Amino acid sequence: MAGQMDVTEMSIAQNIASIEILEEEIADLETQIAIKQAEYDAACEEEQIRYDAMKNRIRFMYEKGDSSYIDLLMTATSFGDLLNKSAYVEALYDYDRQLLIQFQEIQRQVAAVQAELADQRSELEESQHGLEEEQAALQVKLAALESQYADYAERISAAQSQANALRNKMSSEQSRISSLQQQMNAKAQEEQQTLQAKAQAEAAEKAAKEAAARAAQAAAEATSKTTATSASAVSVQASASSSSSSSETSTAQTKTYSAPGSATGQNVASFACQFVGNPYVYGGTSLTAGCDCSGFTMSVYRNFGISLPRTAEEQRGAGTAVASLEEARPGDLCCYPGHVGIYIGGGQIVHASTAATGIKYSNANYRPIVCIRRIVN
Repeated sequence: MAGQMDVTEMSIAQNIASIEILEEEIADLETQIAIKQAEYDAACEEEQIRYDAMKNRIRFMYEKGDSSYIDLLMTATSFGDLLNKSAYVEALYDYDRQLLIQFQEIQRQVAAVQAELADQRSELEESQHGLEEEQAALQVKLAALESQYADYAERISAAQSQANALRNKMSSEQSRISSLQQQMNAKAQEEQQTLQAKAQAEAAEKAAKEAAARAAQAAAEATSKTTATSASAVSVQASASSSSSSSETSTAQTKTYSAPGSATGQNVASFACQFVGNPYVYGGTSLTAGCDCSGFTMSVYRNFGISLPRTAEEQRGAGTAVASLEEARPGDLCCYPGHVGIYIGGGQIVHASTAATGIKYSNANYRPIVCIRRIVN
């Protein structure tokens, strides 16, 4: 009886700690969403400004008849005049090109912020579902404890103390992980900036060569005063006809999955990884049509003839405890506040994450781990 009471109190402590951490995560996500929404609104406003600038430039070119750079060059009256107009054409070309590059960059930024905003909203929704499950489970356990034990208040107080200790341990570990992640992100950002600078330099060099080639061609045409422009006409009708006559066939292939094999941890992990990319559906248990986090783990193990409880909170009591992530093996359940995934080795898990990302891989320490449970060896 005492052993059962200890298990109940630890389970309640885990629920309390999970709820507190989830509430903090939800509050933090709401703040991040508000920030990203402001960034998205600002990016959309900048996109509209750039778009209006491009429209005005196009309208000016149309109204002034400045529809062709070559027309301007062909009106040169002398070699000196040609050089002046060539420089002017090159300046116009660079201006138009910069407008286009700026507009494309703004569009990329808007799309990136929009995607990140959608991911965060999806993560918030999944966290809220997890919080609801945790709160419901805690209420059931509290009611059972109150009805069974006369020293209910003392046991709840002890459970709260255990929850505080567990939460402090999880927070300390998460701080260490966050510091490592920040270092990795800074390095990745530095590498990305280097690549962007290199790409911009290459684009500028290419544009300069193109402008020089056009100016040289225009100078040659003006000096020789050749008018044989008709010889440069290229017939595209034949190629279009040839292109339209070629038919492309595509065959839709249905994704197939290998059999689960014997009930070993490695086989469980390998079987689960096949479903990466499939959708997340709250309340779902289908590995192909859609499932949530606990529906995913339950359905994976069901294929091995092993029954798991339905919710993430209940699965924290399945199997046997694993002391730490360093001792985890493929197939173990990594349990988080309101969430659960399957450890696949190398510090990674596979899990049904959010509606935006579906079933995917993540670092096992991407959130504070409540406990790790071993279902099979």
